[in-house]
Amino acid sequence: MLIDPWNVFTANFGTMPKPYTAFVTLLDILLYVILMVRVGGARRKHQIDAPTTTGPVEFMRVLRVHANTTEQLVMHLPLLWIAAFAMDDVFAAAFGAVWILARILYARGYYRKARSRHKGFLIGMIVNLILFIGAMAGTIASF
Repeated sequence: MLIDPWNVFTANFGTMPKPYTAFVTLLDILLYVILMVRVGGARRKHQIDAPTTTGPVEFMRVLRVHANTTEQLVMHLPLLWIAAFAMDDVFAAAFGAVWILARILYARGYYRKARSRHKGFLIGMIVNLILFIGAMAGTIASF
């Protein structure tokens, strides 16, 4: 009988080409799941059945934080990974970690008052711009 039939604990992760970026990507997904669970909790708290997407302001703020994070992930994840391969794993992961902190700042501000979200949003966009520039520069340099 195998104790670890799927090699979960014995797998050789040393061959992961970009371990820091992979770890930050997992944190991105964890943040996304936490925000998703918060939407479910807000639905229960305010008794809003799916697929309804309107309700009290408190519910709308939680929903918008999740939706905007989804929109940002569509841009962030490709930029993160292209920058990791075109520039450096640590470069991409460091800015990816700042992006996560920016999204947390965005969410906390938005939950309190919608106008308080701008600082987190701006930091996240600057991070994505830096990742874009790094990804573009590294890609062009590889021709």
